Amino acid sequence: MTRQQALSFVIFIWNFFVFLVYGLDKGKAQKGQYRISEKILLGMSLALGGLGALSAGYFFHHKTRKWYFKLAWLVGVVFLLGIFYMIWR
Repeated sequence: MTRQQALSFVIFIWNFFVFLVYGLDKGKAQKGQYRISEKILLGMSLALGGLGALSAGYFFHHKTRKWYFKLAWLVGVVFLLGIFYMIWR
């Protein structure tokens, strides 16, 4: 496995983890349990987890009405694309 493939795989796993965390938060919201902080969710989105967060937001119908989540997802995806460009150029 090349270095580029390894880094891409790690980023893919991170985005899958972010997707699962958003799903977990949605489940907690439906059950009225203690929730994951919005700061944590937004931070994960901005820390190269934008694609996982965006996917989870629409898959689980979670946080899609809050403009600042949509902005964080967009910025996270742009960061992710920039990192992929730097990895694969």
